[in-house]
Amino acid sequence: MEITTARYINVNGSLLDLSQPRVMGILNVTPDSFYAGSRTQTEVEIARRVKQIVSEGAAIIDIGASRPNADNVSAREEMERLRMGLKILFEIQPDAVVSVDTFRADVARMCVEEYGVAIINDIAAGEMDANMFHTVAALNVPYIMMHMQGTPQDMQQHIHYDHIRMEIMQYFALRVQDLHARGVKDIIIDPGFGFGKTLAHNYELFKHLEDFKLFELPLLVGISRKSMIYKLLDSSPEEALNGTTVLNTIALTKGADILRVHDVKACVEAVRIFNQMNEQK
Repeated sequence: MEITTARYINVNGSLLDLSQPRVMGILNVTPDSFYAGSRTQTEVEIARRVKQIVSEGAAIIDIGASRPNADNVSAREEMERLRMGLKILFEIQPDAVVSVDTFRADVARMCVEEYGVAIINDIAAGEMDANMFHTVAALNVPYIMMHMQGTPQDMQQHIHYDHIRMEIMQYFALRVQDLHARGVKDIIIDPGFGFGKTLAHNYELFKHLEDFKLFELPLLVGISRKSMIYKLLDSSPEEALNGTTVLNTIALTKGADILRVHDVKACVEAVRIFNQMNEQK
């Protein structure tokens, strides 16, 4: 099934076409990512990873300096890590479309104003920093908002939904309305697989992923090497590439516009195959 909507988002004054799916490559400037293969700390490691993401065909680089479930990284430390990573990134690829993975408004502002980061990717949809919506509106940048029940530290401890799909749709509806009222034009929705959801919740949401197209907004799917794959298959993040590719391919058939991944090459190939199929009569 083909689900495409011609749409664009404004990134640094240029239009990024999302009428065909785009791949977002993950750049972790952190020592403790859940997937050890994605950790980059030294300048050499960061440079190597940036070159890999670009050469393998990602349209967006998503840089992050902390991870869920970890001890809370201070704003200062997060900024220091990001400054190092962004400096190297833009030296290697000055015209890269970059998103920053942060829930802090002041970190988002620093990345946009000092380095020209194009997109803010917020796992908390403004709930962990009351200034985030105001800041995104003032910066006039695209905003990825993800659904998460609880906080990164407790999100898997007290999971409860009466009707998960309805509750998440209502969650997004209220926040989209708020953001539109503030003048935010480019909003991207991320259902938040693995964030405050059981294995069954994740697959229920995935089965009905096309429901989120009702918002007529770009849809981001981030399931790369997550526990919903490796716990189901009794394996590990290191062994979860095949499962990741399977789910990414299904996500494409359900209308995903952006796939956030560790393994760019495999995902770009899946998108190329999907696009080729859809070009046939």
